[in-house]
Amino acid sequence: MFDGYDSCSEDTSSSSSSEESEEEVAPLPSNLPIIKNNGQVYTYPDGKSGMATCEMCGMVGVRDAFYSKTKRFCSVSCSRSYSSNSKKASILARLQVTGKPPTKKAKVLQKQPLVAKLAAYAQYQATLQNQAKTKAVSMEGFSWGNYINSNSFIAAPVTCFKHAPMGTCWGDISENVRVEVPNTDCSLPTKVFWIAGIVKLAGYNALLRYEGFENDSGLDFWCNICGSDIHPVGWCAASGKPLVPPRTIQHKYTNWKAFLVKRLTGAKTLPPDFSQKVSESMQYPFKPCMRVEVVDKRHLCRTRVAVVESVIGGRLRLVYEESEDRTDDFWCHMHSPLIHHIGWSRSIGHRFKRSDITKKQDGHFDTPPHLFAKVKEVDQSGEWFKEGMKLEAIDPLNLSTICVATIRKVLADGFLMIGIDGSEAADGSDWFCYHATSPSIFPVGFCEINMIELTPPRGYTKLPFKWFDYLRETGSIAAPVKLFNKDVPNHGFRVGMKLEAVDLMEPRLICVATVTRIIHRLLRIHFDGWEEEYDQWVDCESPDLYPVGWCQLTGYQLQPPASQSSRENQSASSKQKKKAKSQQYKGHKKMTTLQLKEELLDGEDYNFLQGASDQESNGSANFYIKQEP
Repeated sequence: MFDGYDSCSEDTSSSSSSEESEEEVAPLPSNLPIIKNNGQVYTYPDGKSGMATCEMCGMVGVRDAFYSKTKRFCSVSCSRSYSSNSKKASILARLQVTGKPPTKKAKVLQKQPLVAKLAAYAQYQATLQNQAKTKAVSMEGFSWGNYINSNSFIAAPVTCFKHAPMGTCWGDISENVRVEVPNTDCSLPTKVFWIAGIVKLAGYNALLRYEGFENDSGLDFWCNICGSDIHPVGWCAASGKPLVPPRTIQHKYTNWKAFLVKRLTGAKTLPPDFSQKVSESMQYPFKPCMRVEVVDKRHLCRTRVAVVESVIGGRLRLVYEESEDRTDDFWCHMHSPLIHHIGWSRSIGHRFKRSDITKKQDGHFDTPPHLFAKVKEVDQSGEWFKEGMKLEAIDPLNLSTICVATIRKVLADGFLMIGIDGSEAADGSDWFCYHATSPSIFPVGFCEINMIELTPPRGYTKLPFKWFDYLRETGSIAAPVKLFNKDVPNHGFRVGMKLEAVDLMEPRLICVATVTRIIHRLLRIHFDGWEEEYDQWVDCESPDLYPVGWCQLTGYQLQPPASQSSRENQSASSKQKKKAKSQQYKGHKKMTTLQLKEELLDGEDYNFLQGASDQESNGSANFYIKQEP
């Protein structure tokens, strides 16, 4: 895994700090060790011959290895950069002659000799970047690392999210894996690196500790393991980058080479092609200007044509084709069941809003059908769902509830139009489409047996609600249990795990969230800082769930946990976005499972439903196995 320091980078850099009145660069520390290519550990010189300082980058090294006749530069690139910066300095000087007010950058360069100017300018740029970062942090006011550390939270592992970057090739990245990272405990003007070990993983984020700190957590820091500054051990040697021990512990060992060889022998690091895999996993086939069919957010019963406006981390911002100002949009993942290829609605008999636009706009083109998520093929020739059959379904307009529902229309290719009992419009405009294998529909009795509150039809007065009575009163039959999806993957989620989740009632938002309940493959997602009424039932394989750190990795904005004030200010507007319903009684779970079995189901169907509560804590897949008498 580790080939020792015979191949590690040479040289390091000098300190850039100096007083404005000084005409010479301040001397470098005489005892800061630098790992060299030949495996030896040198110390900075104190005026003795044989060593030189690059006038461009400040790197200290053997004079004979420097470039130019005067040995002023450590590389050809530094020599060229020196010339370029000299021109910049002269331009700045001319600007002063013209009488224009000097900029901060010009003032910094004007007061010091060239080497010190360049170092001071680099420090000035770093200060601006730090200020920008500080401002961004203060605006967001949220850090996953602090949030997890202060509350001892755990996060769902990346392997739980197959649709996310690295979700299928994360490998055995775990605690104690070593990486090479920038050394921030250093006063040198150039970027140097040191080795750190993973102390804790939280999604993509890792808590790292520099080698040599042992049990001292004083300089532990969080970073995104998929970031551009994280590398496998050996990267510095291959890239010619210096490895410099942190300033806090530089006096702790006299032989750093021997220390690192001992510490790293047999240790694990990232695969050498890790960054390449990250890059490849963040390539998405959907591109701007592609046309798709997507659910009409104002009328769920139909679809409309929309155009891909942008792609962020596989999430699509779709603009409805008829939107002249391009503000009528809809967000979803490219694997969402809500988007389809052009012509899909017509092929299965789904309602479709025809566009007033008679021809494609310039540059727009139909998305190839093979790019969309595939659904399981089903056999509709035998016993199948029929119109009027009853079932239980997640209400797409109030995702915290599972409701009494009815199949209103059977479409082709296994798709069903479903309505929520007691809340349907006369014209069926609020019906919604689920596939027969959808994890969002359940057989009659699912909620009762798994101790989930079932929302009865609006206006239904015979409470508590009992399926047996309701079926008899409405003259309906329950959809056969065997027709529902019985697959439960070993998803890996556990109650209490943290993640980033889409607020499906406002799908442009991704929020800090927690798994609060697991029923087979069904997850109850709670948005941190909000009341439980805003919780959402989501499938374990939903493309709307992401690992901790996904927003940082992709550049998407993360919504932090709501504070008390923000809850009060936003609750009213958020509630208006939910489906308009009168006050509902959700019923008490007084019917026993034995009564339900006797009144409603035969033995085999009961065995299908039973066991969810037993498996709730671990998401096991064995509850669907038929039990032998």
